Amino acid sequence: MENWIIPVICASVMLALIIIQLIMRSKHPIRSAFLSLLPGIIALACVNLTASFTSVSVPVSPLTLSVSAVLGIPGVIGLLVIQRIL
Repeated sequence: MENWIIPVICASVMLALIIIQLIMRSKHPIRSAFLSLLPGIIALACVNLTASFTSVSVPVSPLTLSVSAVLGIPGVIGLLVIQRIL
């Protein structure tokens, strides 16, 4: 394992916990959760739909879906960066 992978994973988990805490503090947590999940999943779909033009895609798996759903658009960007580095 590379030296940079563990800090990235730790930072992602911390960010996910902060997002969950913010969602739970809102007045309507279910609606907030759904509205925060939607942009990440749409961004992942857009990346994969434009793969024939850009030759950049992220394989859809339970891990990538959960990262894009919990972290949103920054999560999708992070997946693209990690894929490009590896």
